[in-house]
Amino acid sequence: MVFSILLLAVFLAAMVGIGVWGMRKTRTLNDFFLGGRTVGPWVSAVAYGTTYFSAVLFIGFAGKLGWGFGLPVLWIAAGNVAFGSLAAWLVLGRRTRRMSQNLEAMTMPEFLAARYQAGWLKVAAALIVFLFLLPYSASIFQGLGYLFQVNFNISYDLALLVMIGITGLYLILGGYFAVTLTDFFQGLIMFVGCIALLAIVVGKAGGLTGSLQAVARNYPLHVPPAKQPPWYLLASLVFMTSFGTWGLPQMVQKFYAVKDEKVIRTAAIVTTIFAAVIVFTAYFNGALTHAFFDAPMLNSAGKPDFDRMIPTLLVATMPGALMAVILLLVLSASMSTLSSLVMVSASAIAIDLAGARARKLLLIRVLSGVFVVVSYLIARYRIEVIVTLMSLSWGCVAGSFMAPFLYGLYWRRATLAGAAAGMGVGLGLAIALFFILGAANSPIASSIAMIVPFGVVPLVSSFTRPPGVQLLQKAFA
Repeated sequence: MVFSILLLAVFLAAMVGIGVWGMRKTRTLNDFFLGGRTVGPWVSAVAYGTTYFSAVLFIGFAGKLGWGFGLPVLWIAAGNVAFGSLAAWLVLGRRTRRMSQNLEAMTMPEFLAARYQAGWLKVAAALIVFLFLLPYSASIFQGLGYLFQVNFNISYDLALLVMIGITGLYLILGGYFAVTLTDFFQGLIMFVGCIALLAIVVGKAGGLTGSLQAVARNYPLHVPPAKQPPWYLLASLVFMTSFGTWGLPQMVQKFYAVKDEKVIRTAAIVTTIFAAVIVFTAYFNGALTHAFFDAPMLNSAGKPDFDRMIPTLLVATMPGALMAVILLLVLSASMSTLSSLVMVSASAIAIDLAGARARKLLLIRVLSGVFVVVSYLIARYRIEVIVTLMSLSWGCVAGSFMAPFLYGLYWRRATLAGAAAGMGVGLGLAIALFFILGAANSPIASSIAMIVPFGVVPLVSSFTRPPGVQLLQKAFA
């Protein structure tokens, strides 16, 4: 326990130090939000990966999906690596970097407004970002609070306050410079921790061959064929978690900020390697629950509590000193995702809805602090409607933005009416199908909400007035 607390204190002090360093480099709004578009390939790549994978992956997704699907859960990992990481950089990176600079856009709402020449589109997109990403950040705070409550024997409220204080401090001080540098060091901890974690857990399960055999043997006994999830649910999870990142503002922001187009290929390779280690470790550990448990753990109401399975597995298999590193792994995954979410949420108000840019550096710092506090209140009181918004967040945001953003990058004929229709249909489907199909089928609802707008945008665009020649020359220069 003493070693864990000491290691945590050093880690948090380092995060604050990086925030102070970042503050000295931050002079403009562009510096704060995009690091002056000067971020190199390694830092950009790791920042993308750490924003992609949070504690939700290691604790909730890994436990629930690993138990439910067994070894086929690794198809999700493969999709995240091939499409969510490598293809995202290769397909979106260069074009996003170039066009966002041509249009002088710093955020997803600004990009959509400039590309389709409609100020109201920026307002609508900013409201979607604010409404659905802020609750998502609160859910990460909530998970961190429980993690520290269990492992350090401190109250949930105190754990929340510590995490919020540290994250808010380095984010408000240093902006994107601090966020990307802390992401880089947090990413190194995640990378090393995952390798050690995988090696020890697999060793405890009987080695690679033995662990694979154990899962294959036990899975049909633990989850009879009649109760196994259908293949289309797995396919929707692969699609949602892999291609969904293409429409999430906190992920696309990483492409805006790279130094130049030459770094994209290197960043793509680094991100792919990083993602492969992180996501395969998480999901393979989830599948390995079948080698260590005979049934899912239950909560006080007698229902399966999948969130407890991975922490319980780690406590049972990890040596004390290494367990401290694993805690930092989960903490790093969450803080990096959280800082990007808060920054993007703050930008929705400070950059997209406020006045002249000259006054926005102070405003975005203030709003970042306000949103951190609001995230604490949401996590602390767990308001029911907010919990629903958390569940809706991924599908609503990606469903709204993915098709208008991609068509805006690659298709000159995409029109304002087409983009607006795509956003409206994506958002409406994500919400409606979530309630029609139920929370258990939310990946299916989210996937449909992402796919349908790809038909809506070109259909409506083909019947509406095309963009002006001047705009297209500027955007595609």
